[in-house]
Amino acid sequence: MRHGHKVNHLGRTASHRKALLMNMANSLLEHKHIFTTKAKARALRTYIEPLITRSKDNNTHNRRIAFSYLKDKVAIQNLFDVVGPKVGTRPGGYTRIIKVAPRRGDAAEMALIELVDFSLNPGKGASAGTSAAVEAPKKRTRRGASKKTSESKEEKTV
Repeated sequence: MRHGHKVNHLGRTASHRKALLMNMANSLLEHKHIFTTKAKARALRTYIEPLITRSKDNNTHNRRIAFSYLKDKVAIQNLFDVVGPKVGTRPGGYTRIIKVAPRRGDAAEMALIELVDFSLNPGKGASAGTSAAVEAPKKRTRRGASKKTSESKEEKTV
């Protein structure tokens, strides 16, 4: 039984897992979104969200704690100067995991993890879904196109 075992080991040793999550967190802070497996995205969420919470209060202590997790000065600067002020009023939930199509080679469950305030699709929500349904383009078929071309041919012959 797995009572009390909350860490997903991701099939790696502790040092390899730590390095993996550190590199993924640095990439997420740099690019604001990354594609990875669903298991890695869920592990990354628990790794990065406490750091983003610390970035709301920009002081030396929080910067040093974040540096112990990320070990990249550019990522720390990005975290505290760009991400921190933008999520200052948000009470939590700084990342979003969106499932995407399975990976082609081994059918692994893939996911897009992104920072919510730097979303790829900023209009995502109930209002955006309804407006897209209203403005849906008309469906085009080959039959309709061929019918029009045959009618135009008949008009030219007459």
